[in-house]
Amino acid sequence: MRSQDYDRLYLSPPHLGRHELNYLHKAIEDNWVAPVGPNLDGFERDICEFTGAGHCVALSSGTAAIHLGLRLLGVGPGDEVLCPSFTFVATANPILYLGARPVFVDSEAETWNICPERLREALEDMQRQNRRPRALIIVHLYGMPCRLREVLAVAAEFGVPVLEDAAEALGSRYAGQPLGTFGDVGVFSFNGNKILTTSGGGALVTNRPDWAEKVRFWATQARDAAPHYQHSELGYNYRLSNLLAGIGRGQMELLADRVKKRREIYAWYQEHLHAIPSLTLGPQEPKAGHSNRWLSCVLLNPTETAVTPEQLRLHLETRNIESRPLWKPLHLQPLFADAPMYGGEVCADLFARGLCLPSGSAMTESDLQRVASSIATLHTPE
Repeated sequence: MRSQDYDRLYLSPPHLGRHELNYLHKAIEDNWVAPVGPNLDGFERDICEFTGAGHCVALSSGTAAIHLGLRLLGVGPGDEVLCPSFTFVATANPILYLGARPVFVDSEAETWNICPERLREALEDMQRQNRRPRALIIVHLYGMPCRLREVLAVAAEFGVPVLEDAAEALGSRYAGQPLGTFGDVGVFSFNGNKILTTSGGGALVTNRPDWAEKVRFWATQARDAAPHYQHSELGYNYRLSNLLAGIGRGQMELLADRVKKRREIYAWYQEHLHAIPSLTLGPQEPKAGHSNRWLSCVLLNPTETAVTPEQLRLHLETRNIESRPLWKPLHLQPLFADAPMYGGEVCADLFARGLCLPSGSAMTESDLQRVASSIATLHTPE
C-alpha cells in the first residue's frame, strides 16, 4: 500500500457547514468587513449564552486572550506564574511577553492535566521562600477537564488567581458547568484545528464587566476617548474581525453536534482498539467531567510492544494518515530550560508513550476503520 493511494486523513481539520455562509454574505452585503460589526457582537453573545459567562471579548487568537487575561490579573516583570508543563507553548509564551517567569507543575496520570498534589507542593515550597505567584494557569488538555474541585481548592487556599485555559475545551463541562467559566478569567481558541473554528481567533470570558471593557480597550490599541488618536496605555491590535466572527456564529449553531461526534469517535476507537493490549486510549474523564474529546489519543505500553509512538506515526504516514506526538513538556523545551519545575516524571512519560489519532468531526466509518486497520497491521505485519 502506498500513501498516494489514499486521500489525506488529517488530525483535526476544519469542519464547516452552510450556516457560516449566511453570516459572511450578510456582512459583505452590508459592507461590515471592518474589525468590528454585528457578527462580532453576535458571536460574543453566542459564547456567553453557550457558556453562561457574563461577558466575552472575541480576539485574534487564544494566545492573545491569555496575554490580556494575565495582564488583567496583574502579571508583570519579575512575577512568577504557575503553569502546567504538559501543554502547548501558547499557554506559557504570554508569561514571557509580560516579563514574568513560568513555574511549571507536573501532570497526573488520569486526566493528563495539572496535578493538585504537585501544585500544593509548589505553592508550599514557594511560600517557604517568601515567593508568591501572581497567577495560576490551568489547562484542560485535549478537551479533558482537569481535576477542578481539587485544583481550585488549592488555589483558593493560597489566594492565587486562576486563568482557565480552555483553548481546547469549548463544549466540555465539569459538574454540568461549561469549562472556561471556573477561573477568574477564561480563554478559548478558535484556531483551524479546534472543535469550533473562525479560521484564526480566540476569546476571553469573565463575569466582571470592568475587566471585559478593559480587554476591549487594550485589544483596540488602547485608544483614549478623544476625537484624535490619544494613547495613555500600551495597547494591541488583538480584536477578531467581523468577517471571521461570522464564521464563528455559524459554527456555534453546530457545536453541540460537533461535540457529540467527537465523543462518538473516541468511543469507536475505544471499542475497536481494545483488542490490542499494548494500546490504551486516553486521557480519562475525572469524576463529574464531560470532555468534548477534541482529540483521541493513545498510549503505547513499552512492556507489551517494541513499537514506539514515532514508529506508529511513520507507519500511519505510509497510509497518508496524519497523527501527532503528544505535547512535548515545556520544561524540556530549550526556551524554558531555566524555569523551575515541580515533578516532571508523569508528563515526560506521557510524551514518550503517546500519539494523537485523527479525530475530525467529519470522519466517516470508513476513515475510522482505515486508522484502526493501519494500527493493527503494525502488530500483525502484512
